[in-house]
Amino acid sequence: MSRIMKKYVGLFLAILMVGLLVVGCSGEAVSKELILATTTSTENSGLLSAILPEFEKETGFTVKVVAVGTGKALQMGRDGEADVLLVHAKSSEEEFVAEEHGIYRKDVMYNDFVIIGSNEDPAGVKEAAGDDVLSALKMISEANAEFVTRGDDSGTHKKEMKFWAELGIEPAGDWYISSGQGMGATITIANEKLAYTMSDRATYLSRKDELDLGVLVEGDSKLFNQYGVIPVNPEKSDKINNKGAEAFVEWITGDNAEKLIKEFGVEKFGQPLFIPNAE
Repeated sequence: MSRIMKKYVGLFLAILMVGLLVVGCSGEAVSKELILATTTSTENSGLLSAILPEFEKETGFTVKVVAVGTGKALQMGRDGEADVLLVHAKSSEEEFVAEEHGIYRKDVMYNDFVIIGSNEDPAGVKEAAGDDVLSALKMISEANAEFVTRGDDSGTHKKEMKFWAELGIEPAGDWYISSGQGMGATITIANEKLAYTMSDRATYLSRKDELDLGVLVEGDSKLFNQYGVIPVNPEKSDKINNKGAEAFVEWITGDNAEKLIKEFGVEKFGQPLFIPNAE
């Protein structure tokens, strides 16, 4: 290599290094990948597959979805392993924000939980409990009828454990089966055993055609299931994509997302699987 060529190569490398340092110091380089930690219900139901392509198209961000229970999603936020959360355990979410792991929390949408089980209904909850979820769970416990719990600290599991606590019952024994898995897998186990379980309505409806389980208890106001979105505090890690998180919050609480959420499930099930109620 000639002396002149070496000079120009050296100059180019120097300029390149300066440019990288400037971008790094200014913070103007924004990652276009966004990590969304969310519940298995939003993925199992098919909602995310239906709406995220539109978010990516409108904003230029790409979304990496990590679908876990709400408890795990919140822990990912605490550990700085996610940029934004879409979860459904409001009291835990508010605590998360109060502890400054998240910047703020906004409502996004809601649906409800249902108790599902076989037509045989060995505890007789459909006829005797009506829409009273506490009565239904008490009857299942007293009958030692098999019940599959997620047992994974998810929003669904947290809600179920709240019901047992209200009843003063600590569920245990051969009849009470912990899957330690997401909603879809838990429903599969319940279906194999023709057992009871509690599911969010969206995941149940998305699986309904392949199941031998039906809805036995529904309509109790206690079964209300609110979803919220939280941008993780960027002070948790220098890898957190706060701009992407804020863009996601703005989008999913906006008019376009509201329309997509409201329409999701209507054509196939005759009803929306989630009802938008963003602030």
